[in-house]
Amino acid sequence: MKALLHVKQLNKIYGKGTQQFHALQDISFKIEEGEFVGVMGSSGAGKSTLLNLLATIDTPTTGDIVIAGQTVSTMNADQLTDFRRDHLGFIFQDYNLLDSLTVQENILLPLAIAKKPAKVIAKKVEEIAQLFGIEQLLHKYPYEISGGQKQRTAASRALVTEPKLIFADEPTGALDSKSATELLHSFLRLNEEKEATIMMVTHDAYAASFCRRIIFIQDGKLALEIVKGTKTRQQFLEQILQTIAQMGGDRHDVI
Repeated sequence: MKALLHVKQLNKIYGKGTQQFHALQDISFKIEEGEFVGVMGSSGAGKSTLLNLLATIDTPTTGDIVIAGQTVSTMNADQLTDFRRDHLGFIFQDYNLLDSLTVQENILLPLAIAKKPAKVIAKKVEEIAQLFGIEQLLHKYPYEISGGQKQRTAASRALVTEPKLIFADEPTGALDSKSATELLHSFLRLNEEKEATIMMVTHDAYAASFCRRIIFIQDGKLALEIVKGTKTRQQFLEQILQTIAQMGGDRHDVI
C-alpha cells in the first residue's frame, strides 16, 4: 500500500522564551491509502493541534507533512487553498450548513463552485446521498431535519468531491447514540466500498472502534498505536478501553 499521509518529526511550539509550550513533540507516522485511522488522547494531549496542522489550518514549527506526494508544510497560502479544495475533505462537530439552501443545494455547493457539469453534479449528489441514507431529505431545509441528519448532510457535502483524504474532528460529539451509530456505519461503508482514506479525531472509544487503527497522543507525543486486525468491533472496543486505562485515563469518561 502507498502512504497517502506521511508525517515526519512534527513539532509545534507556541509562545517564546520562558513562555514556550511544546504542543507536539517529534510526531511521525504514516496513513496508507484506504485506511480508516482514529486519533485519541485526553483533553490537551495535542489531538486538535495535530489535526489543525495536518488539515493545513496551522503550520508546524518544524517537521514535514506530505500528502499525496506533496509537502504541504512548505506551500504558500494560495497553494494551500488550492490543495485543500482539490485533495482534502473536512467533517467537523459543527455542521456549518447554510439554512437558506436545501440539503441537496448544500451538498452540491462544492461541485457548483468547481463548475462541474450539471449531469455530473446530479449523479454525484445522488450517489453520496444514498451512501449516507439521506436521499429522502434532499428537498428539505436544515431546520427541518435532525442533528444526525444534519451531520450526514455535512459529511455528504465534504465528500461529494471525492477528496483523497478526509479529516473528521469529533464528528459524533453533538449526536445522540443512534445518530452517532448511523454516521459511523456510513463512514465504514465509505471506507469499505469507496476505499476512502479517513482520519478521525475522537475522545469516544465507541466511535474509535469503527476504525482499523488507533493512534494515541499523550502530552504532545505519539504514545502508541493499536490495530484492529481480525478482531471483532466489540473486541477492538475492549482493547481501546484497556489501552486508555493503562495510559491513566478513565474507561467511563470515553464512552
